[in-house]
Amino acid sequence: MRREIQKRLINLSVDIISYCKELKTDFVSQHLSQQIIRASTSCALHYGEAQGASSMKDFVHKSSEILKELRETQAGLQIIRQSNLAKNDEKAEVLYKECSELVAIFHKTVMTAKAKINN
Repeated sequence: MRREIQKRLINLSVDIISYCKELKTDFVSQHLSQQIIRASTSCALHYGEAQGASSMKDFVHKSSEILKELRETQAGLQIIRQSNLAKNDEKAEVLYKECSELVAIFHKTVMTAKAKINN
């Protein structure tokens, strides 16, 4: 399961980088592009840190950061879609769906880990 999640996070990052290369070259597109690239790659990079957490509390903190970055990526993708900055709406929809699934996974992960701490 861990390798599958890591693979999905890396694939999301790579796909977003590819997607951003197709965006318009105006200021707004480039600004949002840079932001979602930073957020999505941060998720993939922080996942390894979460796996090596020193305690359950540390794991919750690191997983919460991943969740925050995924939500930021999701919001950025939504802004790009609604602002008609994308040339490929189908690709944007696929990326948004994958990001949404990862948000759900990490939300559940954080809630489950918090419950373990509180018990």
